Amino acid sequence: MEEVIRKGYLNRLLSGRDRPETVKIITGMRRCGKTTLMKQYIELLKNNGVPDSQIIHLNFESKNLAHVSNYMELLSEIDKTYNGKRTYVFLDEVQMVNQWERAINSLQTDYDVDVYITGSNAYLLSSDLSTYISGRYAELPMLPLSFSEFMELYPGDRNVRFQQYIRSGSLPVINPEADEMFEHDHLIGIFNTILMKDVLKNCRGGDAGTLTDIVRFLYSNIGNITSANKIATTIKKDPEKVRNYLDALKNAYLVYKAERYDIRGKKLLDSLEKYYVSDTGIRNAVLGISSKEDISRQIENIVYLELIRRGYEVSVGKYGNKEVDFTARRGSEIEYIQVTMTMLPENTYEREVGSLKAIRDSHPKTVLSMDSFVTELPDGLKHYNLLDWLTGTY
Repeated sequence: MEEVIRKGYLNRLLSGRDRPETVKIITGMRRCGKTTLMKQYIELLKNNGVPDSQIIHLNFESKNLAHVSNYMELLSEIDKTYNGKRTYVFLDEVQMVNQWERAINSLQTDYDVDVYITGSNAYLLSSDLSTYISGRYAELPMLPLSFSEFMELYPGDRNVRFQQYIRSGSLPVINPEADEMFEHDHLIGIFNTILMKDVLKNCRGGDAGTLTDIVRFLYSNIGNITSANKIATTIKKDPEKVRNYLDALKNAYLVYKAERYDIRGKKLLDSLEKYYVSDTGIRNAVLGISSKEDISRQIENIVYLELIRRGYEVSVGKYGNKEVDFTARRGSEIEYIQVTMTMLPENTYEREVGSLKAIRDSHPKTVLSMDSFVTELPDGLKHYNLLDWLTGTY
C-alpha cells in the first residue's frame, strides 16, 4: 500500500534529534500511522549517514518479541546489538512490556542512546513514567491523515475525495477506492480492537455493553453540547461510571473533549462540553450511516481535528448568549471560527456572522463553509471555502 510522507511530524521529530536527555513519545490512536512514521524517520536517519548498526527498532506487537515481557528482557534485547556508539532506539507499543519505564531510565543513564517510543493510550503518560523520567520527555500527539495528506495519497477531484474522506475516514490503512463493505468491516475491526485493548482493559469492572452505548451516544451527538450526567441519564447508567468510561475513551484517542470557554470572562467553564471523534470513518461504520447524513456535524468534526493538527488548543466559544463553534489558541494567537454548510440562507448568515460580530476584540474571526464562492463579510470577518482552508489554498 502506498504511503504519504508525514512531513509535519517528521520535522518535529528531527527537531529533537540528538537530544538524548529527552525521550520522544509519539502518541495517537491505533492505526493512525505511528509505526509508519517511525520507519520514515529511520529512513531519514539512514539517508543522513546513520548506519544500520546504530539503529534499533523493536515492535512489541510482533511475535518475534513475545519473549520480552519485562524491562530487564527489554534491556537484554537492546544489548544484543548495542555497540557503545550513539544509537537511535525505537520502541513501538512499549506499554506492552512490564515496567518499561525502568528500562527507559536505564537507557538514559547507562547508554549513549536517543530514544523514541510510541503508545496507543494516554495511560502511557500517566504511568510511572513521570517518576522515572519526570520532565525529560516530549510528547508528539499524532492524528490520522489530514485532508491535504489524503489528497496527496489519492489525487483526483477534490470534492469527490472529500466525500470519501468523510465516509471512509482518515486512517492511512483504509483505502477509499477499495470494496466499500471490506473497508467497513476493516473499520469495525479497528474499532473493536481499540475498545478491547485500549479502553476496557483500563476500566476496572468495565463491560462492553455499557461502553458501546456510550460510544454510540457520543458518535450520534458529535458537536452537540452534552455532559456525563446527560449521557448517564440517557443510557440509564451511573454517572461516575460514565465519567470513567469517557476518560478511557479519551485516553485511547477514540474521542476528544472540547470544553466550553467564556470569551467575555476569559475562563473555561466547568459544565457542559462537546465531543468529537478521531475518525469519521469509524464513526460512520459503527452507526451504519453514509457520509451524506448529518454532513454539517462531520465537517465541524473535521475542522476541530485540523485545528488540533495545526497545534491549537481548541474549545467551544461562548459569548453572552451566543455560541461560537471554536475558540482556537496557539501561544499568544487566538482565532474564532464558525463552521457551516452554506452561508446562503439569510438566517444562517445572520446567525454565523452575528456570533462573531458580538465579540469585541481584535483577534481574527473566520467563517468556513462548503460554498464554492465566498462572500464579503463586515467588520473584518473572513469567509473561506472549507476545502481551500483545509488544503491551504485560500
